[in-house]
Amino acid sequence: MTKVQTPNILKQPPYLKAGDTVAIVAPSGILKSKQGEINQAKALLKSWGLHPIVGKHVFSQGNHFAGTDDERCEDFQKTLDDPSIKAIWCARGGYGAVRILDKLNWTQFKTNPKWVIGYSDITGIHNQIHNEGVESLHAMMCVNLTKDLSQIKTTISTFKNTVFGKPLSYTLAGSKYNKEGTATGQLVGGNLSILYSMLGSKSSLNTDGKILFIEDIGEYKYHIDRMLQSLKRAGYFDACQGVIVGDMTNLRKNTTLWGSSIVQLILDALSDYDFPIAFNMPAGHEEENKALILGRKLNLTVTQGETNIVFSH
Repeated sequence: MTKVQTPNILKQPPYLKAGDTVAIVAPSGILKSKQGEINQAKALLKSWGLHPIVGKHVFSQGNHFAGTDDERCEDFQKTLDDPSIKAIWCARGGYGAVRILDKLNWTQFKTNPKWVIGYSDITGIHNQIHNEGVESLHAMMCVNLTKDLSQIKTTISTFKNTVFGKPLSYTLAGSKYNKEGTATGQLVGGNLSILYSMLGSKSSLNTDGKILFIEDIGEYKYHIDRMLQSLKRAGYFDACQGVIVGDMTNLRKNTTLWGSSIVQLILDALSDYDFPIAFNMPAGHEEENKALILGRKLNLTVTQGETNIVFSH
């Protein structure tokens, strides 16, 4: 395996404690008819002893988006700069975060870092936060709350435990497709389509010495392959230490069938590399969406029998 320089340790935002303020904002898609989910999110945070506030423009409507770019940026910037806010919980993904990334100023945030929480389209924000030198949290969003919270009990508990600072580790079901091995490195990544769209920008990730997590939804298999091939050609995997594969949800069926499973597709695309590859990480666009600390160092042990993921604490 290619020898690489150890990445710098990222700043860790303070874990939450009772009485802390959490802001709910919507940097991406529109939240039409989602008042109930936002009220649920507020109630959940209150039940944990936290103080929720909702961004001014969360329910604004700007065509596809939760308000205009300037409105969404205004909400997000205020929460970044306000030292009384200890975490920023994104209401939903969809599309739109990339349109405000270059409008945001991270100066105050880097001085007083706080947890930014979300997944899917929020991957673009996670990437930028990583490049600013701060950890962030890949976890559920407000719109994922269901009327019967017992359906997503694990999703909620891993989110809560992580933001309150409990040690984080997972033992995943094994897979005959797992590429066995061990690795140590900071976790980076998120939604594959967003990672692919960040290539060539200042928000693109340097994966040298790091472990990459990927997930996606609603793609054709050939789209997944094209994105992996593009990342590969860009050197994304040259000094990567390992890959963790999350949910590939609602894959679309093309008229010309791909001819192999999605897991085999991923193995084939990464066959030139000798790092471990772990499947069956329950994170992404399914009801079970376990929290992951992006930017945090972890130890990865992959066998066909099981995978162990242990984050440093």
